[in-house]
Amino acid sequence: MDTAMEQQKLEEMLDRAVREVTRRTAGVELFKTQEPPSGDLCTVYITFKNGFQSSLTLWGNISLLARMARSALREEHLTRQDLEDFSKEYFNILCGKIAALLFQATKVPARFSVPALYQGRFEPEGRSRQFVLTYMDDQRQGVQLVHHVPNRRHDDNEAENLYERGD
Repeated sequence: MDTAMEQQKLEEMLDRAVREVTRRTAGVELFKTQEPPSGDLCTVYITFKNGFQSSLTLWGNISLLARMARSALREEHLTRQDLEDFSKEYFNILCGKIAALLFQATKVPARFSVPALYQGRFEPEGRSRQFVLTYMDDQRQGVQLVHHVPNRRHDDNEAENLYERGD
């Protein structure tokens, strides 16, 4: 197995990307917290198609995503389709930023699937959470970015928390 990045470095990279893309796309500042989002949630999900074996999931308060969409689209009234389109495009931009940062750090091109949107909290099958980054805005609405890795079929005692390259 070829490892490309330690977990701490990956977490810092994803944290920087989430905050920057959210601020630039929607004008919303996110702050790290331990309190997971609750209430009416949706999930946006991607898997890396080549380069890496991981996937990313964004769980977010629908009210926060709507606020972000209104700001980004400069529209006060949103349709359900507007919110769905914005959520997928926001995550597409975020994952594009992450893929670019991964390439800079590892020189491995990372391609990812088209973002899929689910109502509620979606957990991908065959994958385990490696880490979760949790954020809240100034109105106490939150999002979580979850890094998933494939479930291991056996217990190997390699260095823990490494981001794995796929071939």
